[in-house]
Amino acid sequence: MSRTFLYCRVSTSTQFTENQVQEVKAAGFDVQASRVVEETISGSIPASERKGFQTLLGKMESGDVLIVTKLDRLGRNAMDVRQTVEQLASAGIRVHCLALGGVDLTSAAGKMTMQVLSAVAEFERDLLIERTQQGLIRAKAEGRRLGRPEATDTTAAVQRLKARDMTQAQVAVDLYISIATVKRHWNKA
Repeated sequence: MSRTFLYCRVSTSTQFTENQVQEVKAAGFDVQASRVVEETISGSIPASERKGFQTLLGKMESGDVLIVTKLDRLGRNAMDVRQTVEQLASAGIRVHCLALGGVDLTSAAGKMTMQVLSAVAEFERDLLIERTQQGLIRAKAEGRRLGRPEATDTTAAVQRLKARDMTQAQVAVDLYISIATVKRHWNKA
């Protein structure tokens, strides 16, 4: 009898996997808690290098089903997603993606759907990067200053306390800033 597993992934510690778990429950799947793997790691890290995903692979057997809410939970680029699904398929594990209507990504139709959607997603991401780069080039050509604004207030406060013969450590305590920040502003005029 096949078992159902759930792989939930978020990119940062300020995000939560709970929405993915709820989405799977709302779709009618009852996945045992011991078969849910939740991970906080960037999608740019290949699935084969993710500790949580490797733990998941160790638990799964031929005939099992892996559920993901969206294709990007498996990877950020088409090549990684395809390799991951092929690895799972070769182990006899079916992959269902809720965002694609629960299609089995290891079936012929699922493979085609996944490849088309992965390619489109990667194309969109590349376009976004290209537009961002063009915007930065244009901003530089217009003479705009890029990056964080100067912390002139911090520099002035550090210089004022330095003039009072306070040590860097005393300035850090007085201004409630790190010693590294004090050092950055210590010799600015």
